[in-house]
Amino acid sequence: MSHTSQDRDRLLARIRRIAGQVAAIERAVQADAPCAETLHLAAAVRGAVAGLMDGLVEEHLREHVAADGLSAEQRAAGADELATVLRRHFR
Repeated sequence: MSHTSQDRDRLLARIRRIAGQVAAIERAVQADAPCAETLHLAAAVRGAVAGLMDGLVEEHLREHVAADGLSAEQRAAGADELATVLRRHFR
């Protein structure tokens, strides 16, 4: 996967936000926070990870399946990689 510096920085910032959200869940559990609060935090993480996944899938499609100049073999390999990830994701 190749990223421009700007794309990499944006992706890393998103991952760090998710890490912060996960840390908030840990703090809530340690503090015996109300279940509803912890559930809301977990739902936020799930949504953030889903958004990250959407972006990564789109980037993979654009760069490794649909990009100009790819050979048929490269396109097939990119599609196979994505199919494997999606099978795991939707189990």
